[in-house]
Amino acid sequence: MADGTLRSGRALNAAGLIAAGRVREAESVARRYAVAVTPQIAKLIEPEAADDPVARQYLPDARELTRTPEERDDPIGDDAHSPLPGLVHRYPDRVLLMPTTACPVYCRFCFRRERVGHGATAMTAGEIDDALAYIADRPAIREAILTGGDPMILSPRRLGDILRRVAAIENVEVLRIHSRVPVADPGRIDGSTVAALRQRVPVYVAIHCNHPREIDREAARAFAALADAGVPLLAQTVLLKGVNDDADTLESLFRALVRHRVRPYYLHHPDLAPGTAHFRLSIEEGQALVRALRGRISGLCQPTYVIDIPGGHGKVPVGPSFRGENGALMGWQGSVHRGPAG
Repeated sequence: MADGTLRSGRALNAAGLIAAGRVREAESVARRYAVAVTPQIAKLIEPEAADDPVARQYLPDARELTRTPEERDDPIGDDAHSPLPGLVHRYPDRVLLMPTTACPVYCRFCFRRERVGHGATAMTAGEIDDALAYIADRPAIREAILTGGDPMILSPRRLGDILRRVAAIENVEVLRIHSRVPVADPGRIDGSTVAALRQRVPVYVAIHCNHPREIDREAARAFAALADAGVPLLAQTVLLKGVNDDADTLESLFRALVRHRVRPYYLHHPDLAPGTAHFRLSIEEGQALVRALRGRISGLCQPTYVIDIPGGHGKVPVGPSFRGENGALMGWQGSVHRGPAG
């Protein structure tokens, strides 16, 4: 568990992460959107670098207070698909369970930034009971995904209890946890946490990681602790302007993840969260980056490039097409070839 998490502009300045002239700006942002920088993340930031990609993800920026017309409080439509508090049921075979709305760090591009952080809450015992009864009453639900907030900030006892109760539901075949903890607060990944993940059904951990510098020795140790215990590891990455919007950075990130037994899963196009326009690039720019990676790295290293359709209509792949006119196929080096008939 991280001690000394920085939660204000003054604290960030005292730690040498922002200049004194930025304190007022940071405090204004922190009043609107929660700020938290763990010691682990603080040591990765290079404050002397004007465009440090780690700092950009975690340090408050005045541009967050500018909202564009297309941005939404609930960009992926959680509310429209939430039949019960803490539960989202968007797809027939899986549900999201959000036991907490607190996180170890608060990403400046978070699509749930309107509900996490300030006044963070945990599901009550009654709400969890209701959510589990909902899942048990619907045999089509095969997978439960713990997200939030970050479920891995819960105590191992609490996390294990929730996982055990969900895993006991007969129709649940797979559990998944989405977390920033292995990168942002890797000290939490200890023997007790690993033990909590041993359940009747497989528990996958999807790690949120956006830049190769986030995978330092401590994060690598946390990845290894999970992988050595047989926990399947996935990675989710958000494509962010000024952080990882170049092919070299993405290649380095995906290679590093695979070296540490983490399978790149999704590359997310940024959502329309309030105050995040400065992170967004066009889908065409994203497609060009994904196209550039084809042939540079193996399929094992390549996630699916997706966008969450605003309003709650789900994720769809938006990767580039390699098929041209008359069924022609484009090779990874740009050569064009006749495709198979049909």
